Amino acid sequence: MGDAYTYCFNRLCELDKERFLAGLFVPETQRRHVFAILAFSAEIARVRDLVSDPLPGEVRLQWWHDLLDGTARGESEANPIAAALTDTIGRFHLPLDSFRQLIEARSFDLYDDPMPSLAELETYARETSSSLIRLSAMVLAGTDHVGAAAAADPAGIAYGLTGLMRSVAFHAARGQMFLPADLLDRYAVDPGSVLAGRTTPELKQLLAELRGIARRRLAETRTLIERVPRPAAPAFLACALVEPMLKLMDRADYDPFRTVIDLPQWQKQLKLWWMARRAR
Repeated sequence: MGDAYTYCFNRLCELDKERFLAGLFVPETQRRHVFAILAFSAEIARVRDLVSDPLPGEVRLQWWHDLLDGTARGESEANPIAAALTDTIGRFHLPLDSFRQLIEARSFDLYDDPMPSLAELETYARETSSSLIRLSAMVLAGTDHVGAAAAADPAGIAYGLTGLMRSVAFHAARGQMFLPADLLDRYAVDPGSVLAGRTTPELKQLLAELRGIARRRLAETRTLIERVPRPAAPAFLACALVEPMLKLMDRADYDPFRTVIDLPQWQKQLKLWWMARRAR
């Protein structure tokens, strides 16, 4: 199993650097198990990049369903992420439904259907980002994780919405529309102009509202974080990067298709270190 966990460590570093950096502050005894969960998420998030149309992608996601159901368990030995994940689920008695919901949410990624509404966008973020925080908290705090569950919900939504806004150009380039249809209608944003990579005043207004929603969710997290047991606090560390990213998008010259929203790695590490220190 050591090799499987080492693979998860390296794979997460390659696919999701920010969650990897945050995970380095997890206590060493539990870090490999948190990394197995995060590596699984990163792996299924890239399924669309590996297939030419949705059907092969659905087949890949179904394999993960089968793994959780036990029907593909014999094949897990050939997949180090699957091996580490099943070991982690068994050791910490993690709820399989959380993983199933995450897989189901990622099936949306395979298609070019527009996100129907803001409510469904938040549900998507809850089933992807929030679930990772909850599952990590279960590993870190064991049966004392209950206080972390409530805070995980808004924390994951804030993190997820921020990530989706940072990726508007990437998604548009491959024909995807994560911006919710009800907000597109409210601000009279033409979906075709978004997919064509054209920035308009209406689109910037829509994104400003999404930033406001992300900030409100972040404020909810700060209120609820006091109830989070101290051992579970590292599960929330990646959220320390939300506000700095939102501030970069607040700039007057921000263009969602041309402005790269990112921080130098040293700044990310410093912000994560500072938050980890405060959580002790």
